[in-house]
Amino acid sequence: MLLISKRDILRMKKMSFIMVAVFLMISASLAVAGTLDEVKKRGQLVCGVSTGLPGFSATDEKGVWKGLDVDGCKIIAAAVLGDISKIKYVPLNSKERFTALQSGEIDLLVRGTTWTLHRDTALGLNFAATNYYDGQGFMVKKKLAVKSAKELDGAAICIQSGTTTELNLADYFTENKMKYEAVVFDTHDQTMQGFEAGRCDVLTSDQSQLYGLRTHMKNPAEAVMLPEIISKEPLGSVVRQGDDEWFNVVRWSFYAMLNAEEMGVTSKNVDEMKKSTNPNIRRLLGLEGDKGQSLNLPDDWSYQIIKQVGNYGESFERNVGMDSPLKIARGLNAQWNKGGIQYGPPMR
Repeated sequence: MLLISKRDILRMKKMSFIMVAVFLMISASLAVAGTLDEVKKRGQLVCGVSTGLPGFSATDEKGVWKGLDVDGCKIIAAAVLGDISKIKYVPLNSKERFTALQSGEIDLLVRGTTWTLHRDTALGLNFAATNYYDGQGFMVKKKLAVKSAKELDGAAICIQSGTTTELNLADYFTENKMKYEAVVFDTHDQTMQGFEAGRCDVLTSDQSQLYGLRTHMKNPAEAVMLPEIISKEPLGSVVRQGDDEWFNVVRWSFYAMLNAEEMGVTSKNVDEMKKSTNPNIRRLLGLEGDKGQSLNLPDDWSYQIIKQVGNYGESFERNVGMDSPLKIARGLNAQWNKGGIQYGPPMR
């Protein structure tokens, strides 16, 4: 007669729990795998963007989506489908964005989302590329004559819920032994409206967002930026974990933009550049080397990105830089060899 001790029974139960957990993990991985094939089959990319932030993702007077983050969607449609018009844009607020991606409602999230430890691990997400290095700042009414964030003790501060901004603000005021009253809103527009209506003295967000929101004011000259930057905010493209093929496509599509700028390849000269004898340029344009094989993409995937969207510098200047109403300097977002930290790994 075979005797089984209580310890053996507990061990067996523990092993069954582990097996179930492993099965669920594998099932979850299989469930999210194959996004590239799904997008190809559908013939359309479903991309999550903000509810409206000038320079990053907003519609123009004709209802056309434009912005740096919108270009982050377009480069994927260009690479995978060869056509930047084959995109369904899904506007999401801060509370909705992660659920929409986790549930499969969207294929990709490009919505001013900060790369953090918690989001990169506990939420089942992967941050594929950083298209904008930012930091949290403060905007105040000029009439308050405030020159520094250190003068904001006791201030009412407008803030958007569900963001890292809330945590950064609490940390900063605790560190500097100051108090504040948080006035919380769900969307960018609501936050800006609260600021203009006088419900708060200060508006805090990523500095790039402050520049964009200021353009919505009836009189933008009434607001000024304070000099302090209180956080690191690497913003970029986000995908679900467990789908390395899709992760690689999203990551290397952005790196293609960076490498194109570094090599001087633009949307205007890319056809002429096909005649180049430079091996790096020829690899970039899919004329030599691996081409699109390792990414399961057409050989001209990077050519389509550059031709239809442009290199990173073109996208930056057009949407948020000196050719845009925001007039944001490149700063950290300049190329690594021009004083910034944007850096495209070799395409070889």
